[in-house]
Amino acid sequence: MSDVIDNRAQHRFELEVEGHLATEHYKLDGSVITFEHTDVPKELGGKGVGSKLVQGALDQVRAAGLKLIPQCPFVKAWIEKHPDYQDLVKK
Repeated sequence: MSDVIDNRAQHRFELEVEGHLATEHYKLDGSVITFEHTDVPKELGGKGVGSKLVQGALDQVRAAGLKLIPQCPFVKAWIEKHPDYQDLVKK
């Protein structure tokens, strides 16, 4: 399993699995990062790849000391299911 990479040039976190690329697109404004869209190829659907991508991305957000705006419905729902990440959400 590959690690989640922050592709700053493309403004997205990436996770390559089985030759396919899952991405979490974001916008960074100072110390606030907005997760805009999660894209998981249909070949990877149902394998937990989206969750691994989001968790890996959020771990990097935490390490960087950023606050998060979960604009993407998938990310918003994931955070609601994982209360230990709710402190990252910008109030």
